[in-house]
Amino acid sequence: MPAQQPAVSVIMPVLNEERHLRDSVRHILGQEYSGEMEVVIALGPSTDRTDEIAAELVRETASGERARVVTVPNPSGRTPAALNAAIKASRHPIVVRVDGHGMLSPNYIATAVRLLEETGAQNVGGIMHAEGENAWEDAVAAAMTSRIGVGNAAFHTGGKAGPADTVYLGVFRREALDLAGGYNEEFIRAQDWELNFRIREAGGLIWFSPELKVQYRPRPSVRALAKQYKDYGRWRHVVARYHSGSINLRYLASPTALCAIAAGVVVGAAVSPWGFVVPAGYLAAITVGSIPAGKGLSLAARAQIPVAMATMHMSWGFGFLTSPRALAAKVIASRRPAVRRDLAGGV
Repeated sequence: MPAQQPAVSVIMPVLNEERHLRDSVRHILGQEYSGEMEVVIALGPSTDRTDEIAAELVRETASGERARVVTVPNPSGRTPAALNAAIKASRHPIVVRVDGHGMLSPNYIATAVRLLEETGAQNVGGIMHAEGENAWEDAVAAAMTSRIGVGNAAFHTGGKAGPADTVYLGVFRREALDLAGGYNEEFIRAQDWELNFRIREAGGLIWFSPELKVQYRPRPSVRALAKQYKDYGRWRHVVARYHSGSINLRYLASPTALCAIAAGVVVGAAVSPWGFVVPAGYLAAITVGSIPAGKGLSLAARAQIPVAMATMHMSWGFGFLTSPRALAAKVIASRRPAVRRDLAGGV
């Protein structure tokens, strides 16, 4: 390992993360990395023990010579505001984004710093490796890493290293964040895509590598998963209106399936039983698709994979179809023009 590695700031937007926060920070502090490190936790208005756990982490690392934890307030509870607050409070030239329920692999930061140097990228990221802690979460994790569940998104299913439109979380050069002006706080969701779009628009490179892996803890219930994917769909439509060239067939699959299923049910109930062929065909497809996805899981987990897939697809489609134009108009009005500058350079 190199004798001199650049200092890094790890930024964490946190809200109601008592279940995973301590473990997530443990994975950061345990990195195989010799450089100086700080962890800046932006605390939203949590209703659980998140703030108490964060305070414990601050006390436990206060005397650390190489790594320490600090906190900053995020009264709005919104992720992009938390990220900007943490960036402002951080000090180091490399900025690593981590969520409160994400677990970094042991060499994540060292690998990311190396990739920044090798590629000249302004942001590098890798695979969102979903892993559950019970049968339901195992089912969601299987759905999230299956092509029938999420399509061909490389940060879910893996792929070859190379330039990308966006990446999961990200490890940034600070100058790229400064040039972009941080995250656009109007993007309650999809803020990563929007920031990476502006970095690319300014001439920067976003790089995906399967070498980078972050364990992700799925939502713990059907209701929480449905809300998550409804929000994803809602904000993906905002992105499509914000940047017309960003839409592709993968993003239209869920809303198309939802419309087809709804039409099939109506036709089946009011006109002919043949209408039920469409929803029946969808159920058959996700049931068959869940078989390879559930390999190695418990029977309880395998049985719930079709439920997880249907929840993700239908919620995403509903969010996409009901996303209001007024929301997109507000976001578009907040757009910041690209500021071009030579972003090439070593770490």
